[in-house]
Amino acid sequence: MIANIVKPGHKTRGVLNYLYGPGRANEHADPHLVASFDGFVPDPGRDPDATLAQLAAVLDLRVKQAGAKAPKNHVWHCSIRAAPEDRHLADDEWATIARRVLNATGIAPAGDPDACRWVVVRHADDHIHIVATKVRGDLRPPRNWNDFLRADKELVAIEKEYGLRQVPRGDRTAAKRPTRAEQEKAHRTGNARTSREHLRTIVRTAVSAATTTEEFFRLVEGAGALIDVQHFPSGDVRGYRTALDGDTNAQGEPVWFSGSTLAADLSYPKIAERLTTTEATPTELSEAPAWRRLARAVDRTPDHLAHGEDETGQAHITVLAEALDVLPLIAPAGIRPQLVQAAIAFERASRSQIRARHQQAQTTRRAVKAILREPAPKDGALLTIVLDALLLAVIAAQHWHRTHGHTQQAEAARQAAGHLRAAYQAQAAEPLTVLRQQGTRLAESLRRRQEFALRRVLPELAERILAEPGWPALAATLDRAEAAGHKPAALLTEATARRETDTATSVSEVLTWRLHRLANLTAVTTSGTPIPPSAAYRPTNTATSQQRRTR
Repeated sequence: MIANIVKPGHKTRGVLNYLYGPGRANEHADPHLVASFDGFVPDPGRDPDATLAQLAAVLDLRVKQAGAKAPKNHVWHCSIRAAPEDRHLADDEWATIARRVLNATGIAPAGDPDACRWVVVRHADDHIHIVATKVRGDLRPPRNWNDFLRADKELVAIEKEYGLRQVPRGDRTAAKRPTRAEQEKAHRTGNARTSREHLRTIVRTAVSAATTTEEFFRLVEGAGALIDVQHFPSGDVRGYRTALDGDTNAQGEPVWFSGSTLAADLSYPKIAERLTTTEATPTELSEAPAWRRLARAVDRTPDHLAHGEDETGQAHITVLAEALDVLPLIAPAGIRPQLVQAAIAFERASRSQIRARHQQAQTTRRAVKAILREPAPKDGALLTIVLDALLLAVIAAQHWHRTHGHTQQAEAARQAAGHLRAAYQAQAAEPLTVLRQQGTRLAESLRRRQEFALRRVLPELAERILAEPGWPALAATLDRAEAAGHKPAALLTEATARRETDTATSVSEVLTWRLHRLANLTAVTTSGTPIPPSAAYRPTNTATSQQRRTR
């Protein structure tokens, strides 16, 4: 059940004309009152002698009495809609629901003789409209701030009590939806997405790729957007706004969007906070290549989410979204569409009311940015290993959000996992085939030794793993790890201790790629095709300056 409280208006009669009229597509049927503030107001829908003018006059009585003290926009209008699969609610039930919402919002507190005047109109089976005038009996306005949140909270209780569908609730961290005018403009110009949505993708990708705010501004410009940077009198950056090149209003001026209107986490202060200290440290530069560092860092994300503080968990989810944003820039064309969809879906999962402690995820963030600045790996299996780690991390993020009651974010993570799984399966096909062939060529004594280690470490899952098509690949991986000086049993113990495996679609595949990360077995694993260099992104020289419009 969803409430929609529209912007206050100043014409009571105008709202009633719409509610009792035929609707925009003749969809209104049998408009009538189901409840009112005193139960005696005229009902033009059922009483042939009643008129809309009479009903409007009853509702506006106190507005006229208050005169100049009445709010200019005095009409409060709230619609409440049931889910399509909900049972048919009788008028009496809708009346009770409306009274509870009026009480919760402060428009008409229960038992208050001076509460605002209101009526409830029904002209369809699945929803009602509540119309009230915002002047109390003592001629003061009602105390109805945060009315939407209070109404929504009451509807949660109503859904449970009435056995209705429990609709996933947001937490006011979702990106602002395009307006109807923006959608119509996109349709007229033949664009699949609105300017706001296109700019949000450009800005998010630029944030994920940049190491400094100066580079961020240049990347936005390089992606086909205008940038207007505002400064304080001191010269420090105060904020920015951006527009698509060629997107103008009726006066021929660019249609600007500030970062905060694209998404809450795209304001300049939020971006600057994330870009602090993102340069690679000397220790990291001397370590393994960026792709391996990224795989290992993402591999630890489920542990951070399971055992870390909430602020740390949110930081790792934020940087997980950054990894998904940049991956389409450098991934093979065959899996790029699925990766783009995964990034778009996970965007909603990247924010919550929990404030991220970004310093706790800087190692992963630096690895994300580094993969754009190093040559693509010659071994295509590296991308498979990264995708596997990302998939497990996204599933862990889904569980984390569900545990915290973030229903919209959990659903977004679930959708992202579906797209990411499709990309992984496409990318993993060749490396797994090669590893399976290596496994089937192992000597019988070697296969027995790896099977013994498996049964000793995972007695409950051993039979399942041995029956999976991926077992030969896992056996080959264990053999290679042992040849490199590792103990197979110890590696299996470490791999399974860090994440549950009983919910995995293929436990053998999960363990295969995790062992590759733990034992650093990436190089020369397969003869797969190297990841091609990206034409979509070229890191800019941070010392190079471009002229920007300033304000």
